[in-house]
Amino acid sequence: MIVFAAISPHPPIILPNVGSSEDRTQVKNTILALEKLGKKLKEANPDSIIISAPHPDWGFEVPLHFLNSKFKNQNAKLQFKIQNYQNPNNITIKQSLFNIYPILTTLDSPQQHYKWGRNLYLKIKNLKLKIAFIASGDMSHCLKEEGPYGFHPDGPKFDNVLIEALNPVRDSKNDVGKPREQISNGVKKKDIETILKLDELYPEAGECGLRSFCFLLGILEASGISWQPEILSYEGPFGVGYLVVNFKL
Repeated sequence: MIVFAAISPHPPIILPNVGSSEDRTQVKNTILALEKLGKKLKEANPDSIIISAPHPDWGFEVPLHFLNSKFKNQNAKLQFKIQNYQNPNNITIKQSLFNIYPILTTLDSPQQHYKWGRNLYLKIKNLKLKIAFIASGDMSHCLKEEGPYGFHPDGPKFDNVLIEALNPVRDSKNDVGKPREQISNGVKKKDIETILKLDELYPEAGECGLRSFCFLLGILEASGISWQPEILSYEGPFGVGYLVVNFKL
């Protein structure tokens, strides 16, 4: 049973023992959003966490620093063994103790990761466990000249299109200026097809999280449950896009 799903960035600079107070002030919206996600995870009270990321170390450690606060006193029980899953379907979920299952994404296509996510859900759907899913990853690294990869127009285009495809706005002219909750005609359908093609549409975006995001989307779609993305924050003060999303289930 899926009880929690989220997208989290993973810049080490947001950790209190890495980034300076000035650095952390520049990404305060990201930190506040992650702390909000941590409260939601605590409320969900999962039996296990499955977290996907493109990098070892900070790819897992940064999101879990904020989201795993409920289990800080149970470190002896956390079986946190990072593995390279060429096929994440090989994961074995244990029924005992609280476990974190880290999955490293590969260089395979976003479409392949989406399929892996669907297949993983089919494997675990009958388990009598409450499972939380976290997709760790950053957006484009090419948002500013002073960013890690310099500026490329694909960068902001990638970020904007992904957010719009994930959480689209409405088309009606009568809806212009109205808060989302006051619009009665319903949102446009989430455009997963576009998300799966983003690396082809914007190949110079310099992203690192797309495959992790698609893995989670495959899980959610295979589950058949109703889900709605809630964008908690997005910012890129250092030239890298940091997106925090809670999926309302």
